Amino acid sequence: MMGKTVSSEENGKLTKWLKSKRHEKGHTMRSLAQVLGTPHSFIGKIENQERRLDVIEFLRYCEALEVDPYEGLHLLKDD
Repeated sequence: MMGKTVSSEENGKLTKWLKSKRHEKGHTMRSLAQVLGTPHSFIGKIENQERRLDVIEFLRYCEALEVDPYEGLHLLKDD
């Protein structure tokens, strides 16, 4: 895993999944940020791959979206 950047293929898959779930749940960046108690720029940086989520943030993000974090992590497994 060394040499991975914020914009790695894996992070791109996870980010795309989170963004699609946000849309499915009817959240704007601002409304999700409000649920998370963060500035809306936090959501933008995640979705634009300018910032990664740590594992605790990822779990909170999924909780705020009411989605199963294992569904997102499953995308990262090698087939």
